[in-house]
Parts: sequence; C-alpha cells; structure tokens
Amino acid sequence: MKTALVAGSTGLIGNQLIRLLLNDPSYGTVIAISRKALEIQHAKLKVVMADLTTLDEYKTQLVADEVYCCLGTTMKVARSKEAFRAVDYDYPLALAKLTYASGAKSFALVSSLGANADSFVFYNRVKGEIEKAIDEIGFDRFHIFQPSLLLGDRTEKRAGEDSAKTAYQFLGFLLPKKYKAIESIKVARAMIHFSHEKVPGRFIHQSNVLQNF
Repeated sequence: MKTALVAGSTGLIGNQLIRLLLNDPSYGTVIAISRKALEIQHAKLKVVMADLTTLDEYKTQLVADEVYCCLGTTMKVARSKEAFRAVDYDYPLALAKLTYASGAKSFALVSSLGANADSFVFYNRVKGEIEKAIDEIGFDRFHIFQPSLLLGDRTEKRAGEDSAKTAYQFLGFLLPKKYKAIESIKVARAMIHFSHEKVPGRFIHQSNVLQNF
C-alpha cells in the first residue's frame, strides 16, 4: 500500500483530503504536516509537527509515494508580499525538493485559476511561478489543480471571499463552468483520482473539470 503526505492539512481542502485518504484502501499511511495537533484520529494517520521553515530537520519522517500540497494564504492574512510568497512559493518548493529527494513519484499542487508566471497580478504570478519551479524538479507525475473560488467552511474567516460567495449564489448561473465557484470537497476528490493515474507527465486540471467530482 502507498504512503501519502499532505501539507496544508488544516486548510479547507487539506482537511477534507486527509479524511478521504484515510478511507482509501490504497493508502497504508497518511502523513500530515501540521504546526498543531489535528482533530482527526486514525490508525493510518501520522502527524508530523513540523515548522515549514526548517523542513530538512524532519526529512526522515516525510518519506512518501505521493505528495499533496494544499498550502496557501491571502494577502490579507499574510500582510505582505514577502510573507505571501513564503507560504505560496518558498514552502511548497522546499517540500517538493525534499520529498523528491526522498523518492516521491507524484506531486499534486493546489494552485489557482489564472495562475501565470508572466502575469502582472502578483497573486497569479506567484501561483504560476511555483507551478513552473516544481515542474522543473522532475517528478514522474506532476498534477496541478486550478480551482476557481472555493466554497466550504473555513476555520478562518475571509471577508472578501465571503462577499464573493454571496455574489456567486445570485449570479453564478451566468458564468461559464470554468469560473463558477467550486466546493472544496470536489477538488480533494479530484486530487486523489488523478494521483491514482500512473501516466507520467505534467497535467493541469482546471475548475471546469474539477466540478465533475
């Protein structure tokens, strides 16, 4: 059976992803990187209380077949471009390099619709840059997930997102499927589905495809 590793395990997608992985018979062990204890308890779950700024100190505990990176923040939470870039670029890249060196074959990254390394929009540019940087590492299979606005119950409140969700409730039917808000559980399901596939390469899964899960 496989070992899965999840970073961003307390976030909207990461929390749901862990629960799905624990119930998937393909996985014998699910490793969750977290700065605090998780509410979930399971015989297959191994929580590594790690500081993302010093991942190398935990590398012997972070050996997995498949890696799921759900790390991400907002400018409002980060409060600076430097802090935002650390969470959305530096930490995912450090995780990718470490796990690749330890033998991981598959890396799944939660990015964002509109990600583009050449974008004039800072958020989109950083998302595009991390996609490109991880692609250059050399994983057998690199799956990029680009959801639209995520729907679900967060532990932290994001006022801007809450306003956008309200707007989507009334106007979402006017948007093409690619841009419609998406339930976070669909993204989590899609991540596992595509990670099971053994075809090598780099794959981008946009929100209109993720809606089918």
